[in-house]
Amino acid sequence: MESSTSGSPRESAPPLAGVKVIELGQLIAGPFCGQLLADFGADVIKVEQPGEGDPMRRWGFSRDGKSLSWSVIARGKRCVTADLRTPEGVELVTALAREADVLVENFRPGTLERFGLGPDTLAALNPGLIVVRVSGYGQTGPYAHRAGYGSIGEAMGGLRYLVGEPDRPPSRMGVSLGDMLAGMHAAMGALLALQARHRDGLGQQVDVSIYESVLAMTEALVADQAIAGVRRERSGAVLPGVAPSNVYPTSDGEYVLVAANQDTVFRRLAVAMGAPELGTSPEYGTHHARGERQAELDDLIAGWTVRHTAADVLEILEANGVPAGRVYTAADMLADPHFAARQSIVRVPDEKLGEVPMQGVAPRLSATPGTIRWTGAELGRHDTEVRGEIGQRTG
Repeated sequence: MESSTSGSPRESAPPLAGVKVIELGQLIAGPFCGQLLADFGADVIKVEQPGEGDPMRRWGFSRDGKSLSWSVIARGKRCVTADLRTPEGVELVTALAREADVLVENFRPGTLERFGLGPDTLAALNPGLIVVRVSGYGQTGPYAHRAGYGSIGEAMGGLRYLVGEPDRPPSRMGVSLGDMLAGMHAAMGALLALQARHRDGLGQQVDVSIYESVLAMTEALVADQAIAGVRRERSGAVLPGVAPSNVYPTSDGEYVLVAANQDTVFRRLAVAMGAPELGTSPEYGTHHARGERQAELDDLIAGWTVRHTAADVLEILEANGVPAGRVYTAADMLADPHFAARQSIVRVPDEKLGEVPMQGVAPRLSATPGTIRWTGAELGRHDTEVRGEIGQRTG
């Protein structure tokens, strides 16, 4: 199913058409990398353990015996089975690796080597192969051997310490953010290595750790500590010193997020609130002043929003050019006309489930858009097809 894009796509294959990817990972970090590559046309061959497959097949909510999480993260991939602890399984992966462009794995460091499929071995078979290795702590360093999950990477990378209310223990996001950030960095690494291969014809290893993928998202966290002596702390729904930017209550029990921390935008908010004098006052007229009085300013704005419905607040703020919006749930997304107009959520046919609504392909390419070809396939669905192709090539 083709995703919607702006503009008219030319008659051209998706950008990664012809790129063959072997996915040996399981759960989220490695497979999310595979999902992103498949969305843009790569032929992703997912290799799973016979009989049980990727644990993601059983995770999350299910309907008619099929995991909805699996439907999304395995979309567009061809699924084959092979036991890498057997010579036959290793032989299959070896045959695929001879003509593959990318291999993605997220085993604990050293596991691939124990299977006899280490990067040096694979490079001898295919010098152009790019091996993307995703792990909790990376392939080197004193922690490399440790088991590492996304939640641990979020904690070590600095994110967990920052998430939550200041008077409560560290919290978390409601999704596996660390794993998915690692998957995004893995996909970017694969694309960078493919670009480098255009110059010299050689593959390389891409070493992605979950904790460093999280660390990369923490802005000036380390510099603030090392140079300014400032330790960033949990601050709930706000960023300290950035005001106003918060969620505010409305008369109908909803919350509206208002982001008016820029001086010119705050002046527009003050007009919208019927108090234009706030926009030029010494107390609130500058970014620094608002940051110093963040809590009292939030109380002022909440006192205004709570007298109006969420719809009225949004209408008033839009008319005055102030960024604002509801805090969406999935139900809101499914009902929203902007999501519908851009096909931000697409419905992909599924043999068991009929149609599965899921997020579309991002980012959007105007000329060579990505596609969602099918939902996550049944275990071993493409065994005969893929093995037949290997036979045709080697026979």
